[in-house]
Parts: sequence; structure tokens; C-alpha cells
Amino acid sequence: MQPQVIWFFGLSGAGKTTLSDAVAKTLRQKGIAVKQLDGDDLRRGLNSNLGFSLEDRLENIRRSAEVAKLFMESGFVTLCSFITPTEETRRVMQQVLHNTPLTQVYVQASLDTCRRRDPKGFYLKVDRGEIKNFTGIDSLFEAPRHPDVTITTDHSSVDVCVHILLDAINPTQPCDSMPRAVQ
Repeated sequence: MQPQVIWFFGLSGAGKTTLSDAVAKTLRQKGIAVKQLDGDDLRRGLNSNLGFSLEDRLENIRRSAEVAKLFMESGFVTLCSFITPTEETRRVMQQVLHNTPLTQVYVQASLDTCRRRDPKGFYLKVDRGEIKNFTGIDSLFEAPRHPDVTITTDHSSVDVCVHILLDAINPTQPCDSMPRAVQ
């Protein structure tokens, strides 16, 4: 597998980081150099001075895409997990990565599923009024028009989702070690 950027996006709790972690593990086991970037991690460091206004969200994605590009240019398959909520934020990412091998993966899950999972307790905080401007609740999440791959995580295991994704991005070398999706 050649160096590239795989950009996972979707609602909080959809499974972006879980899927990225599982893909990274699978690729590393095959001897492939991988770097991972996660929106929560970058918001605590490089992007800690940014809020959640539209302007700050765009800058968050721009900076993150620039870092992803540097890793990819250094020879890594770079896995990025960011909500990337609107077509405008995706355009910013695409502009930075326009000459970069890029796969955009929409990690889709219903809002009910995301609320049920709530791995970081964000939805509970939204319900208690502790968080405002939360994507998918009181801030817009636009379903993508043309993602390269859509992975629906509501009822599929992580292993099946990884298999679907790796087969989609590398169809000449199917991911034989992963279970096949039941059709």
C-alpha cells in the first residue's frame, strides 16, 4: 500500500477513531508505516487556541490536513479522524490535500446509535446544557454528497467495517485476513 491519506469523518460516536485504530493495527501487522491524527488530540495541542465557530472549525481542518499531508509526504499511510461536519470543511481539507492520494470515508451511524455509544460523554453533557454548538444537535452536520467510501457502523462489527474499507481502497489486494461481510 502506497503512502496516502485516509480521512474518516462523521458524527461524534459514529466510530471514526475506533475504525482508524483497527485499520492502523491491521496495516501495521502487514508492515505498513502508519500515522494517526485524531481531532480530539489535535484540539488539545496544535489547535488548542481554536473554538467551534465556523471560522475556527475551518482553520482546525486546514491545520490538520496540512499535518496529514506532511506525514503522507514522509512515507506514511495517514489515518485522520475528524468530524469534518460540512461540505465547506471538506472543501478546505480537499484543497490542502488536492495533489495527495486521498480516500474520504464517511463513517455513518444514526444519531440514536451515536447517543447510545457516547464514548466521551458529550451527548450527556449536551442534554444537561453543558455543551452548546454541538455537531449533529444544535450545529449542522451535512451528509456528504460524494464520499469515496461509506461505512455504516450501526450494525456492523469493527472487523467487518475494516474489511469493507481495506477492500475498497486496495481492491487488487483484498484483506483476506478479515471476515467477509454477510450479504
